[in-house]
Amino acid sequence: MKATVSRKAHFNAAHRLYRKDWSDAKNLEVFGKCSNPNFHGHNYELIVSVTGKIDAETGYVIDIKILKEIIKAEVEDTFDHKNLNVEVQEFADLNPTTENIAVVIYNKIRPSLASHLDIEVTLFETPRNFVTYSGK
Repeated sequence: MKATVSRKAHFNAAHRLYRKDWSDAKNLEVFGKCSNPNFHGHNYELIVSVTGKIDAETGYVIDIKILKEIIKAEVEDTFDHKNLNVEVQEFADLNPTTENIAVVIYNKIRPSLASHLDIEVTLFETPRNFVTYSGK
């Protein structure tokens, strides 16, 4: 039997959507107010879902406490109350769009999980705007 276990998390972060090789006018045209040179912030909501076989001994796909600790170490401690463009190394040369943030989160969490487990990251930038990434 397979099941999916999910854990919610939250972090607040600022960012600016822009390309360094574009003019301010082009960035404004493409990214609108999200290209504000003074940055802007979001209250991100994160759901990390892990799918795998239910262990016959424990009844777990994964111990949710372990998943909680991985998310705290890899995401919350790294991203919370940070300026993603300035303070998070992964975004030094990567535009911190919600899509790219979700991929970075996936890549940070994936190595901490057993290879037989599938992972899916859903990141809400706003209650209505979100991205899902599963490594494909």
